[in-house]
Amino acid sequence: MLLAPRVWGSVRLGARGLAGRAPAEGRKVDIAGIYPPVTTPFTATAEVDYGKLEQNLRKLGTVPFRGFVVQGSNGEFPFLTSIERLEVVSRIRQAMPKDKLLLAGSGCESTQATVEMTLSMAQVGADAALVVTPCYYRGRMTSAALIHHYTKVADLSPIPIVLYNVPANTGLDLPVDAVVTLSQHPNIVGIKESGGDVTRMGLIIHKTKKQDFQVLAGSAGFLLASYAIGAVGGICALANVLGAQVCQLERLCLTGQWEDAQVLQHRLIEPNTAVTRRFGIPGLKKTMDWFGYYGGPCRAPLRDLSPDEEEKLRLDFTSNGWL
Repeated sequence: MLLAPRVWGSVRLGARGLAGRAPAEGRKVDIAGIYPPVTTPFTATAEVDYGKLEQNLRKLGTVPFRGFVVQGSNGEFPFLTSIERLEVVSRIRQAMPKDKLLLAGSGCESTQATVEMTLSMAQVGADAALVVTPCYYRGRMTSAALIHHYTKVADLSPIPIVLYNVPANTGLDLPVDAVVTLSQHPNIVGIKESGGDVTRMGLIIHKTKKQDFQVLAGSAGFLLASYAIGAVGGICALANVLGAQVCQLERLCLTGQWEDAQVLQHRLIEPNTAVTRRFGIPGLKKTMDWFGYYGGPCRAPLRDLSPDEEEKLRLDFTSNGWL
């Protein structure tokens, strides 16, 4: 059953999605490549700073990325209103190079809300939707529940769906058997795998190789290992500051220059850990300030780094020759 139309601001959205188009029927898109998960800049009063967002995007647009991920975890999407989420994606679509892909985070806790947000993201210009696992009732998020959720979203979406597994944030691993089942859906094209378990990633790649299904590494810290076992790219927080270097690592892997790739991968591990697991988004935004982007503050309840944390963050970059 299709959902009734909803009004977001002045934009009328309905179940037929982008420009009246019906739900997708297996429209494939090649998502291979490197993507930065774009951060959301805020003013000192915690309003979205669209000017700084476009300024960052212009600089990121000079790096040979495949595209951009918008409203992923690094975009602080849980702290934005629905209208803000859509406006950010709309502004980026208008500002970004036309030959780049735009993957927009559309995950919500309920299936109905996720369907509606996915339709909305399609209308404001997303090429594909990145859908995080619902997790509030994680004890009931069985394989059957998650397969039902993603199938319904994919059935009704006018754009392709990319699964998003990020257990560090959700406390939930999308089961491998569920991924394998979902890989057979004609409108589910891949997965962003952020757990860091390369064995699990290899198993997913092995079990979905007969499908037209692509796996993206969710972090630069294990990008080389991911390419070695058959991943096709990465969505990497570190690419917001060391984008050229992450893209260089991709090129070295794709051309079989494994020794050079190993050297570069080793130099990226500590900085990557610093802006992900160790200091998170506050660390990433502080580093962006150092590298000529606008990082700025996070939205509460996230807090800025302490002076001691900032010193440790800087050391992780200087000790590896990046600052």
